[in-house]
Amino acid sequence: MHILLLQLKRIGDLILTTPAIHAVRGTFPDATLILIVSREAAALLPAIEGVDRTLIFKRKLSDLSIYHTVTWERFDYCIDFTRNDRSALLTSLSRAKKRIMAPRVRNQSRLNASAYNELLQHRMHEMHTIDYNLALLGPLGIRDASAAIRLQIPSSALARADEIRRSFKIDNPFIIFHPGSAWTEKFWDAQRWAKTIDHARTVSKVTVVITGGTSPSELKHIAEIKSKLSGTVVDLSGKTDLLTLAALIAQARLVVTVDSAPMHLAAATKTSQVVLFGPTNPFHWRPRESTALILQGKTASPLVTFSHQQPGVPMNDISTEAVINAMDSLLSAPAAPAS
Repeated sequence: MHILLLQLKRIGDLILTTPAIHAVRGTFPDATLILIVSREAAALLPAIEGVDRTLIFKRKLSDLSIYHTVTWERFDYCIDFTRNDRSALLTSLSRAKKRIMAPRVRNQSRLNASAYNELLQHRMHEMHTIDYNLALLGPLGIRDASAAIRLQIPSSALARADEIRRSFKIDNPFIIFHPGSAWTEKFWDAQRWAKTIDHARTVSKVTVVITGGTSPSELKHIAEIKSKLSGTVVDLSGKTDLLTLAALIAQARLVVTVDSAPMHLAAATKTSQVVLFGPTNPFHWRPRESTALILQGKTASPLVTFSHQQPGVPMNDISTEAVINAMDSLLSAPAAPAS
């Protein structure tokens, strides 16, 4: 049996697809699983188990080889987790016996309806992303599968994390602050970040580590935050690859971040976290398998109820006090045992 899985979105989307990948492998242990991902998410692949072959869609001429491979393989199932025109074309080329997707009503005209023969009536906007991905497995006879995120951090990444900790003298306990994102709309006020970080450093008396990507906007945001700090911190922004960051997150006492890939990495490693949401809805993306305090809007306390109808709000509606209080509440709890 050959099964094709299509997830052409970003890192967070691929992480939230891992429960479905695990469920497919568990149900069909002898099947050949082929996973196609985007170049943006390719760095995560060494941590994903249960897949026999992976292909990376780069949106370049070299992608012709992927189209060729998909055309000439004989697939029994194709599951499209992506729902865009590229994934529709790949699904059509697969000629799988069952080609599965839940249609996006507003954009249905953009998709090649003939690409699919199993159109499930699941409303993605009314489901957590993990639940939606698992629901697509229904035509394979898979139901009630575990929603736990599945990542296996390679030993090489763990070794790199240990070397970084030695080089930068990062002692336990330490907190990771990850203030950046690919979306500048998710940036929180730099002065508020600085006040929160100074509190962790001076009041909570923990080592502070700042992490971030390499985009100019993210590095500029982090530089602005650092310029407002009253003391020094360990700045690893742009200095770690994705899986080394995951290994560091697994060792951290706490992560404080915006809705971003590190949020999902912390969920996968069961690391406690404080997450700041603004334009995106935590109903769809929030961690559910680990301790996470979710902040959004002007409410002083973390959210305890979630709705798919929650509108986006400005990041700066979140107060400094709300973040510090959430952080202190998690730091006052006993640390989880090392896994």
